[in-house]
Amino acid sequence: MKVDLGPVTRIEGHLNVKTTIENDQIVDAQCMGEMFRGFEVILRGRDPLDAQQITQRICGVCPYAHAIASSYAQENAYGLQVPPNGRIMHNLIQGANHLYDYLLHFYQLSALDFVDVTSILKYTGKDADLRKIKEWVQAEFASGKAYPGAPFLPRLNGCYIVDDELNIGALKHYVEAMEIQKKANRAATVFGGKFPHATAIFPGGCTQDARIDLIATYQSFIRETREFIHSRYIPDIVAVAENFPEYWHIGASKGGFLSYGLLPLSAERNSGRLLAPGVLQGGMVKPVDYGLITQDVGHAKYSSPSGLKISESSLTPDPAKKGAYTWTKAPRYDGRVMEVGPAARILVDYHAGGNKTVKGLVDTYAAMFGITADNLNSVLGRHLCRAVNAVVIADFLLEESERIDPGGKTMADIVVPATAEGYGVTEASRGALLHYIRIADYKIAAYECVVPTTWNASPRDDKGQPGTMESALVGTKVADPEDQIEAVRIIHSFDPCIACSVH
Repeated sequence: MKVDLGPVTRIEGHLNVKTTIENDQIVDAQCMGEMFRGFEVILRGRDPLDAQQITQRICGVCPYAHAIASSYAQENAYGLQVPPNGRIMHNLIQGANHLYDYLLHFYQLSALDFVDVTSILKYTGKDADLRKIKEWVQAEFASGKAYPGAPFLPRLNGCYIVDDELNIGALKHYVEAMEIQKKANRAATVFGGKFPHATAIFPGGCTQDARIDLIATYQSFIRETREFIHSRYIPDIVAVAENFPEYWHIGASKGGFLSYGLLPLSAERNSGRLLAPGVLQGGMVKPVDYGLITQDVGHAKYSSPSGLKISESSLTPDPAKKGAYTWTKAPRYDGRVMEVGPAARILVDYHAGGNKTVKGLVDTYAAMFGITADNLNSVLGRHLCRAVNAVVIADFLLEESERIDPGGKTMADIVVPATAEGYGVTEASRGALLHYIRIADYKIAAYECVVPTTWNASPRDDKGQPGTMESALVGTKVADPEDQIEAVRIIHSFDPCIACSVH
């Protein structure tokens, strides 16, 4: 039995997942990115300094990560020495964006996989937020379709939390989270200029001045966000884990883990990062070698050569290609499938011993739930890892903002060379992000982005190896083959961004 789960809702972009079911078990899965964009083509021949602006348009959720990866690539190509303030401001902007994205993902995109929204219909109190949610749910269920501004449908068949008080509390937090997301976004715009698509992020630093009043404003927003993380976000994830403990063992990907490391601790290119970079396989972490990254297109809708390294990449769309089922390429590291994202960041750092807070939090929650770090490769593991990321990042941002030198230089002097190339890597909230630029005659001769969801939502490669999400779906038992709430929970745990993957 073959079932199309698309269009998959509560994600960014257009995704279909085709599953094959035998004896109520997924035995095959195909992740299908359903459009083509071609940002690498758009960038050819343009001024290199356009890149950090144009690439932000890949995504309206994580534009800052693209701007910073592009800036890092250009800094590498131009040989820039970034002033400390510039590096700090990049961190403050990007870190705030991570906090916004984690809260958005859990409350607006994933929590409704577990929370029973019909509990709100029993609510008779006077809380304005809850009464409004009750009206939204009533309107949606009466019409049988999603009501604008309150996307509680479609609601799949399956088991949800049965405690009405817990469900109603989670829905209250759903609304509160929207306000906190605004605070995190406003923090990012203090130094980034605006959201989405920051105007102040630049190769060599940030065009915003380093002012004490801006620092104080930024800290105020981050403190409010941090308080919500501890008082609402983490307890809600714990509640989901207590009600669905089987999901520590559902949705494991079948490859390794890749992280480029998040938030550099100094302006030196190879300096340490708040969360360590590395490739994790078999419990061992090794340094990342960009030269081992290739992209297969055997099952992707491109007729350009397969298996090319990043610096050799080519892009020729072929929508009618035989045997192809997606517009997403298949990145591989030394020929191997890699999961990227919050779980990869935490697992790499945990095994590398890079951050004592990470180890302490992972060990604490592992003891609480009777699991090991290996169980973070799961639906619940990905959700918990986002929360661990949020705790570590929020504390760091408050400390990092104190390191700004008020009135100090925030930008390097830029001279674009006639010929150069450079790599820039960072961690978007969804995972490992790489930008590569090659310049000839002062113009962009080649540009390549290898994006988190391109890794996670990749198709089979030329060896027939399924992509990360595909492998995580295979073997899953489903109660209702038509709805497959179990599969949707797995997909949502990766927080796919298809606009990014098919950039």
